[in-house]
Amino acid sequence: MSPVEGSAWEDKKIGIAGPPIKTEEGWFLIYHGVSKVNNTYTLGAALLDIKDPSKVLARQSEPVLEAELEWEKEGAVPNVVFSCGQAEIGEKILVYYRGADTVIGVAELKKG
Repeated sequence: MSPVEGSAWEDKKIGIAGPPIKTEEGWFLIYHGVSKVNNTYTLGAALLDIKDPSKVLARQSEPVLEAELEWEKEGAVPNVVFSCGQAEIGEKILVYYRGADTVIGVAELKKG
């Protein structure tokens, strides 16, 4: 995967936010994207081919998580949500992330 030229949220750089999750449809990947305009970090999601993860099957056009709350916007590095991992618990995926490089939060995704 590469940054998306012209994207408002992932045109500067991207990076993996935790290990991909194996699903029946492919590898579910949470990643971070950085904007050239305001240098904000947001989280996105993509689906990669199960046999060849270099093939992107689907990719969110909008971020799945962005700095919105005060503690995500204000801190050591403002306007940053950045994850390094997640936990699968039953039908939920808990995504642990840093807000403004100052505090830790958790967001919940539902499988399926």
